[in-house]
Amino acid sequence: MENPLTPEVLADPVALTRALVDIESVSLNEKAIADCVEEVLRKVPHLTTFRHSNTVMARTDLGRSSRVVLAGHLDTVPLNNNFPSTMRGDLMYGCGTSDMKSGVAFALHLAVTLPDPRYDVTYLFYEAEEIESRYNGLTLVAEAHPQWLQADFAVLLEPTYGIVEAGCQGTMRAIVTTHGERAHAARSWHGVNAIHGAGEVLRRLGEYQARRVTIDGCDYREGLNAVRINGGVAGNVVPDRCEIEVNYRYAPDRDPAAAEAHLREVFAGFDLAVTDAAAGAAPGLDAPAAQEFLAAVGAAPIGKLGWTDVARFAAMGIPALNFGPGDPNLAHHKDEHVEITKIRDGAATLHRWLSPL
Repeated sequence: MENPLTPEVLADPVALTRALVDIESVSLNEKAIADCVEEVLRKVPHLTTFRHSNTVMARTDLGRSSRVVLAGHLDTVPLNNNFPSTMRGDLMYGCGTSDMKSGVAFALHLAVTLPDPRYDVTYLFYEAEEIESRYNGLTLVAEAHPQWLQADFAVLLEPTYGIVEAGCQGTMRAIVTTHGERAHAARSWHGVNAIHGAGEVLRRLGEYQARRVTIDGCDYREGLNAVRINGGVAGNVVPDRCEIEVNYRYAPDRDPAAAEAHLREVFAGFDLAVTDAAAGAAPGLDAPAAQEFLAAVGAAPIGKLGWTDVARFAAMGIPALNFGPGDPNLAHHKDEHVEITKIRDGAATLHRWLSPL
C-alpha cells in the first residue's frame, strides 16, 4: 500500500494520529504499520534506524551527555466496530486512538521534526504489547539487541490524559484451590463439596482491606480480586475440586517475592500456586531528565494504577514514567477516543522538553 505517513501528515501530530489509527495493527498484525514507520525513519538524515521483527528503533547520535527513550507500542486490541477513525467535534474515535497511537504519533512527529534535541534520543516503536509477554517487542529486543534499550531515562507514551503517571504497580495471578470428596448428588453427605469450600476464599476476598501506599509523593492503591472460578464435574456429582483465580495489583514497594508471601498469608490454609507475576516500578522521579520533564508538564505526577512497560526499564536500572494524551479509562473500549486538544498540548510539552535550551 502507499505509505499514508506523508511529510504533511508527519508535521501535524493530530493528522499523524489519525493516519496511524487508520492502519489496522491488531497484535501480531503489525507488519504494515511497522513498514510505514520504518520507511519514514530511514529517510531522516539525523537518525540511524534498525528493525527487529516488527519493532523499529531509530536514534540520534549527537554526543549529548544523556540519552532518553521515547517508546510506544504499535499494536491494538481487536477491532470492535471502531475502525477506521471518525471525527466528532474535538474528539477522534477509533481503535488505538487512546491506547496508544496518539502517543506513538508524539514520538514519530518529534523523530522527524526535531533534528537537534537537547538529549540524544532513542525512539522505539514496538510490537505486541497488548498480548502475552513472550511476543512483546521490548522482550524480543532485550534478548536480541539489549543495547537498543540503554538510556538514562525513558518515557512510555501510554495514555495518561496528559499528566505524568509515575512508575507502575506490580501484578500477580494465582490459583487458590479448595479440595473435597466426590459423591452422588443424591447422597451428598457422603462427600465434601469443594465449591462450597470456596466460600471461605471468597469471604476473605470480600473482607480484604487493600493497602494505599505513597512513594515519592505518588499514591498507589492496591487491589486483590477473584477474576475466575472453575469447578464441577457433572450435574449429579458433588465436586472434589474448585479453583479460584485471583489477581493482585500491588504497590512498587513490594517485589514479586513479597507479593507472593502476602497472598500466602491472606489464603493461609489453602493451596496456592502463582501462575504469572511481573514486578512494578518505582516512580523514578529523581533523574535530572525526569525533573526537567515534570517542569515541562507543569503538573504534579500521580502513581500509575496498572502495569506498563516502564517496569522493563526499571528492571534495567533506567528510571521511567508514563505520559500520553489518551484517557486510560477509555482504553480497549468500543467508543475509545482522544481529545484533539490533548494531542496538541502533549506534543507541545514534549517539544518544549526536548528542544535545545
